[in-house]
Amino acid sequence: MNIAIIGCGLIGEKRANSLLSQHVVLCVDVVESKAESLAKKFPACQVSSKWEDAINDPKIELIIIATLHHSLAEIALAAAQQGKHILIEKPGARNSAELKLIMEAAKKSGSLIHVGFNHRYHRALRKAKELIDQNELGDLMFVRGRYGHGGRLGYEKEWRAQPALSGGGELIDQGVHLIDLARWFLGEFTHVQGHAHTYFWDMPVDDNGFLILKTAKQQTAFLHVSCTEWKNLFSFEIYGRQGKIDIHGLGGSYGLEKITFYKMSPTMGPPETFSWEYPMLDNSWEVEMAEFLNDIKNHRQPKTNLHDAESALKIVEEIYRISHYDYCT
Repeated sequence: MNIAIIGCGLIGEKRANSLLSQHVVLCVDVVESKAESLAKKFPACQVSSKWEDAINDPKIELIIIATLHHSLAEIALAAAQQGKHILIEKPGARNSAELKLIMEAAKKSGSLIHVGFNHRYHRALRKAKELIDQNELGDLMFVRGRYGHGGRLGYEKEWRAQPALSGGGELIDQGVHLIDLARWFLGEFTHVQGHAHTYFWDMPVDDNGFLILKTAKQQTAFLHVSCTEWKNLFSFEIYGRQGKIDIHGLGGSYGLEKITFYKMSPTMGPPETFSWEYPMLDNSWEVEMAEFLNDIKNHRQPKTNLHDAESALKIVEEIYRISHYDYCT
């Protein structure tokens, strides 16, 4: 399969590293030197500063889109109209309306589109899903998630702080990961509460988001995302009638990735405790890419798709509406 990568920054490089055994034929970035650097990973790979070159090349079958938020939907729409298969990074667009056109185009052309909610593919999250699918927790009751970082000097001047480029602040950036994980475990949310606010950074987008999401069965997700966390944090807890799962860390600056399963005893009291730690290199990017390549090979719709992105963005938009931020429309 001939593959093109559009967007050759940090995430584009992570995607490239998961494709080293594949046939990447074109790397594209508005800063052509970035494309040139990434293209060195692949034999005879061409470079360009124009994403249209990937869309218009009939030999290219799969396109990886890892650009800033404001151009994700535009490129994906053009690719879908040409029948290309697409891996598009989260959040997929700046708002859910931008996704509608891509959905319609993909339905007509037969494009398969995977959205890069990469956190589902971390070892600890996959282990949690395995335990839940085996009914180790019984009926799920609620989840509690926290995710944040502390920014860096000049953070308020970066592209994430510019609404036209980002579509929002911390909620649309890291927040969509927590929303997606909560939906993955609990299902669709029918009730959305919360607010977003800018507490610290001098920028026109939110630096904190607080959410209470409920399903039709009143299963609840309590979520907080922040770029005033100061010490990077990832914490995700899943509570069932028969036990609890506690996931902490994602590796790197977020600390050791670890999952602990607390299994309730019939007499209650102290639970049985089982723990798994993952100090090895993160393989989530490779696992995710392998799944999508198999989806394409078997002509099946990806499990992580535009519907997931649309659902997450609609929740983001509702929180922004409640909070009187209007940059998501």
